[in-house]
Amino acid sequence: MTFGPLVSHGQPPRFFTFPSLAALGLPHATTTRHFDGARPFADAAGPFRLDGAGGLGEVGIDLGVAAYARQVHGADIALPAAGGFVGDADVLATSTAGLPLAIFTADCLAVTLYDREASALAVAHVGWRGTVAGGAAAAVDALARVGGRAATAAATIAPSIGPCCYEVDEPVIGAFAAQFPDVWQRWVAASGPGHWMLDLWTANEDLLVKAGVPRARIENPRVCTACNPAVLFSYRKGNRGRLITVAALP
Repeated sequence: MTFGPLVSHGQPPRFFTFPSLAALGLPHATTTRHFDGARPFADAAGPFRLDGAGGLGEVGIDLGVAAYARQVHGADIALPAAGGFVGDADVLATSTAGLPLAIFTADCLAVTLYDREASALAVAHVGWRGTVAGGAAAAVDALARVGGRAATAAATIAPSIGPCCYEVDEPVIGAFAAQFPDVWQRWVAASGPGHWMLDLWTANEDLLVKAGVPRARIENPRVCTACNPAVLFSYRKGNRGRLITVAALP
């Protein structure tokens, strides 16, 4: 199975890394269904397994000290200075070296923004509701709050559901048309009466560019979670596991 520029780790792969972030020296990873590291969020022991195959030491990430939030499909920002639970938020940012920021997904986009010049990092969980709420712009704003700049940032979009598989109905499209009246049609293709295929990848790439991130600095391998059930979790496909996208400033 070829996932374009993503670098596979293990056979079958336990996680992937992005060449653009690796070239900048950022410790990071997006896990697969073969990574034994995520618990249900409600588990009293916390969201991470830290035993056995649950570690990410190969890429310099210690999940035991990661900061994470209860994701609510919005665009609220948290700025953790230490690990652990930080409340309800879908965007996290930090300028603290060695502090991993973690996002959980199973079809939604996990966006990472890294400005090496400023030593600033932001991660965001963005589904259709988060897109409408301004999640991409909030991620850029969060990066700015910790000293980063969109113009010098590198951005990545982790495996997530693609326009090949993401069919939505009128309430979703109505929200997009109301929020983005001039551009929403660029992100959809009719699939039947009252139904459309929605391209969250292009939508969020466009919105990151609008917020100031150069398009050439956005790496999106366009790997669909629903198309790859042997490797990735997909909520739409009835798979309730979670992928973890995590990064930490060096």
